[in-house]
Amino acid sequence: MLPLFSEAPAARAEDIGDDRLKSAAESRGDWLLYGRDYGQQRFSPLDQVNAGTVKRLVPKWIYQTGSAATFQTSPLIAGGVMYLTTPYSHVVALDAQTGREKWRYEHKRASEKICCGPANRGAALGYGKVYVATVDAHLVALDQVTGKPVWDIALADQGLGATEDKKALAAGDPLQSRNVTGSTGVGAVIAPLVYDGKIIIGITGVGYGLHLDSPRSGAPLGAVVGVSGRYGRPGFLAAYDAETGKKIWQFDTTQEGWEGSFRTETPDGVPLHRDVAAEKASLATYPDAWRYGGGSIWHTPAIDTATGILYFGVGNPSPQAADSTRPGDNLYTVSLVALEAATGRPVWHFQQVPHDMWGYDVASPPTLFDLDVDGKTVPAVGEASKLGWYYVHDRRSGALLFKSQAFVPQDNLFATPTPEGVRITPGPAGGSNWSPASLDAARGVVYVAGMHIPMIFRTAELPAQGDKPAVPYSIIEPSHEDNWGTLTALDLKDKGRIAWQTRTDQPLIGGVLATAGGLVFTGEGSGAFSAFDANTGAKVWSFNCGAGVNAPPVSYEIDGKQYIAVAAGGSQIWGFRQGGAVVVFGLMQD
Repeated sequence: MLPLFSEAPAARAEDIGDDRLKSAAESRGDWLLYGRDYGQQRFSPLDQVNAGTVKRLVPKWIYQTGSAATFQTSPLIAGGVMYLTTPYSHVVALDAQTGREKWRYEHKRASEKICCGPANRGAALGYGKVYVATVDAHLVALDQVTGKPVWDIALADQGLGATEDKKALAAGDPLQSRNVTGSTGVGAVIAPLVYDGKIIIGITGVGYGLHLDSPRSGAPLGAVVGVSGRYGRPGFLAAYDAETGKKIWQFDTTQEGWEGSFRTETPDGVPLHRDVAAEKASLATYPDAWRYGGGSIWHTPAIDTATGILYFGVGNPSPQAADSTRPGDNLYTVSLVALEAATGRPVWHFQQVPHDMWGYDVASPPTLFDLDVDGKTVPAVGEASKLGWYYVHDRRSGALLFKSQAFVPQDNLFATPTPEGVRITPGPAGGSNWSPASLDAARGVVYVAGMHIPMIFRTAELPAQGDKPAVPYSIIEPSHEDNWGTLTALDLKDKGRIAWQTRTDQPLIGGVLATAGGLVFTGEGSGAFSAFDANTGAKVWSFNCGAGVNAPPVSYEIDGKQYIAVAAGGSQIWGFRQGGAVVVFGLMQD
């Protein structure tokens, strides 16, 4: 097996192979994987920064990317070098102690069209290369030492399928005056996953829906419009050879037979209010709806290295919000899915919301851990859902062990839209959106970032014209009321009971970091980056980074000194101030 990393100041290349990556959780100094370990626990064993010292935490260096745009990167640190992605899929290597730039890769897009914004959530390291998935749906391998491209492959055809536009809106609809900020297409936003000679990656943008901006400055998400019809293609997760980029396997997230069993309630027993008779009657009209079925991948998978099973969530079906042209359960959308990492063969799935109309993607990365159940150790997988519950499953079978107490308000979760509009919450914002949770396995507590943005769900119609039939469409837009966030500690030893919860001024989007120092770090769109007491939820430290802190923090150690790093670049879709900084903190010396 080839060594996983090129030579770096603190480690020889031959010392960092697959075994090193599989034991990443035991490495104190580095942050080698997106979630720090294959189980995506995002927990740092470093404790130099703790409740007693955190008030001495100060910026040590700041790196400016040179662009102000939605910034979601999760930096990697290996052997004293930080590797990070910037908006538009550029990649930078920095001295992790000083911030000095070592090299920079500027991605030249194959297409100027971007379906879903410029964000990128991180790179992957392995076999002497840095891997990045791009906004134009490419997978690029760079030389780890120089940053020069080694190979570049297209993940999917950019020109495949139609997309929504404002022509579908009725004349006089006030949404006609809004600017389009995104629509169904193909891109890639997640950090690739290196595992056993493979690069595992998924596409996004399929089933994205027509996104329109807000007429109010600084307000979140103007509207999401779902238009009945055929848009895009199936999403997929695929594995590629790490040396050559050759595809090894592909799992499509929508497939023939996606209709399923026409469930009238969720697997955990919540009624869905579906018109199953009407859906079945339309099957003959839409027999191949799965070919345009959507199902984006919004996060990096977790892998159980003992079994070789990987776990990931799938996004909403296409068309977004408008369901009349896609009868059935729409498998495997809005599902947690387990696959064999070697072959891509499905092992099990759990569909959180059959026939989704509300944008309840399984967006936050799953986390692997062991759980005591009636005195027996059960290998478990947990996922912080957009619905506002943290689901915990037996990861061998997918059986639901429990779901937590709701960590955000819930109302009309599965209400059907009306012409007048119905208020739903959480809605497509979540709950927990793509934000990674952080698990302190010793405490048995998971820390979850939540959003409270109630939505109004309504229907409209483009009237028939000549021989063209009427086209129904659905609109989901924020309700004009207060929004806020929740940082919640859920006790997994007590079936997800809320141990504590702290309400934040703004909805939390970006992720959480828990540390052995008894601290929990997260950021807000105001620019506030804060530390909370892991036992009580009390805020113990905060620093304003200027632009929104809407990315997951990481921690690393060099020469016995602990650092905390986070991107501060805000988020366009949520109305948070944009910037382009990576801010690295350390303790001020006495």
